[in-house]
Amino acid sequence: MSDAGLPPIGYATRPDAVRARLDGATLLVSNPSNIRWLTSFGGSLGWVVVGPERCALITDGRYAERAAADIESASLADVVDVVVGTTRPQIRDHVIAVAGGGDVRAEADHLTHAQWLDLSGALSLTLDTGTITTLRRVKDRGELARMEHAASIADAALTEVAPMLAARPTEADVRDELEYRMHRAGADGPSYDTIVASGPDNAARPHHHTGRRTVLEGDTVIIDVGALVDGYHSDMTRSFVVGEPTVEQSAIYELVLEAQLAGLDAVRPGVSARQVDTACRGMFGDRGYGDWYLHGTGHGVGLDIHEDPFASQASTAELLVGDVVTVEPGLYRGGFGGFRIEDLVEVTATGARRLTHLSKDSPCLPSPPTT
Repeated sequence: MSDAGLPPIGYATRPDAVRARLDGATLLVSNPSNIRWLTSFGGSLGWVVVGPERCALITDGRYAERAAADIESASLADVVDVVVGTTRPQIRDHVIAVAGGGDVRAEADHLTHAQWLDLSGALSLTLDTGTITTLRRVKDRGELARMEHAASIADAALTEVAPMLAARPTEADVRDELEYRMHRAGADGPSYDTIVASGPDNAARPHHHTGRRTVLEGDTVIIDVGALVDGYHSDMTRSFVVGEPTVEQSAIYELVLEAQLAGLDAVRPGVSARQVDTACRGMFGDRGYGDWYLHGTGHGVGLDIHEDPFASQASTAELLVGDVVTVEPGLYRGGFGGFRIEDLVEVTATGARRLTHLSKDSPCLPSPPTT
């Protein structure tokens, strides 16, 4: 168990799991989330070289002790060497020296063009096509526990803060209170910039930048909030009307909720992520609201807030047992505002297990304002 009382993450088997996909090649890992998944190291500067026999974590002097401690705590001290440089050129030279000759693969989707050209002058580089990001999709018991704990923190914070909407706060007031309460409950921070989008214009923007607008009676309000625990994210959206909803607001909220429940019902292993999107998108189109739906239906979550698989009409992925994904349809229109409902779910052998539990049954609204 970790200090937080959560199950340990299974780092010890990961270097061999990566090697099994490399056919004897060496892999340069530069993506910070992939480095953290592989070694538990979360510093801002690092490389991992996964060779056929040994791994090395290469960083600078600021992180020497932290890197050694992270490797030790992950039970990797016997298989991962820590190599420390003092300058970026020296770190580069260490990466090249440890990688050696032969087939060396690198994460071109993370490296800059300049870095690729520089390294390819000394190494025989080829493109790595998602070796670690593919492995990261299936979450182990320790990862799931951290994400579920993060989700429970966000659930509790929004439960406590939602009634504030009736007291004419600004969007920023609501955001700040949510993030304060998540910190106090043990989160390392928010998963992302918390979205509080209110009124006929701001709530019509799916990724509105939370501002200083005052929340008023009659507004639709979208709150998209998640917590971060040990590097792992949660993600949830709930929508509200301040005061008594209009007939139109109630009808559109009910449609979004119906679509979201259909999306959840579509989640199961072997189903294409595109089918989950279609379950929601088709319902909106059938009711005449297809052009109110402005984004995909969901995405994977883990060490990144947006990771594979993505549920959209462009997706070719199939859901796997152990995926953690969102289901988050929404409808938006300038002059009306908008609603989005989002749950975070684990894909199990029989379907979807919700990690977010805050009520969403209509009306999912704060108390009407008092006079």
